[in-house]
Amino acid sequence: MSLELKNVSRTFSGKTVVQNISISVKPGEIIGLLGTSGCGKSTVLRAISGLDNEYDGEIDINGKKTKEVHDETGFIFQEPRLLPWLTVIENIIFGLKGKKKENLERAEQYLANVGLDDCGDLYPRQLSGGMAQRVAIARALVTSPEILLLDEPFSALDAFTKMQLQDLLLDIWNMYQSTLVLVTHDVDEALYLCDRVVILRGQPGEIVKEITIEEQRPRQRGSQDLANLKTEILESLELNTPRSLIV
Repeated sequence: MSLELKNVSRTFSGKTVVQNISISVKPGEIIGLLGTSGCGKSTVLRAISGLDNEYDGEIDINGKKTKEVHDETGFIFQEPRLLPWLTVIENIIFGLKGKKKENLERAEQYLANVGLDDCGDLYPRQLSGGMAQRVAIARALVTSPEILLLDEPFSALDAFTKMQLQDLLLDIWNMYQSTLVLVTHDVDEALYLCDRVVILRGQPGEIVKEITIEEQRPRQRGSQDLANLKTEILESLELNTPRSLIV
């Protein structure tokens, strides 16, 4: 499913947070929105999702202009947001329409995809942070979204769990070929996962650069090619400039 943003800007109480954001995303592409805190990455993602429709500009999904929540768009937040009084399987099917038996079968399929096929009867309090985020991924996938939006989904996890879930995300992408838009402030994560990285900077946030990552998957973390791109990204963010020692 294609996605296009045309001169998207967002203002809150007279203060512009992002301005003139234009991005064209091909079906099945993984796009990273990368930038430091406060540059409006999550604001752009909420506009794409339809959770915020007060922006200026235009967002087209499959060539159709929309400002509403789209049925074929899924969202994964920074935290799992599971309902504590429901089991894992109940959290996944919560809000789904259709026959309960069919919904349960779908939920069990996606639980297996995220490696939690034996955890359906557990409650959120019985899960580790990584397990809870796997459930959140399964919940987002159960509606078969063609566009999956991810707002720093692994930022609260330890480094090793984060790497495991990054690999899981790529496995799922290989299975379903959804279009992914990932908000992150982690340069290494963006380079490991994405086909293209869109770099935002400033307040209001603006696009300062787009970088295409040519290295084929599976990528080697820390490869020289990725290291060179990391340097380029840090320079674009003005984070690689030597600073004088202040005594």
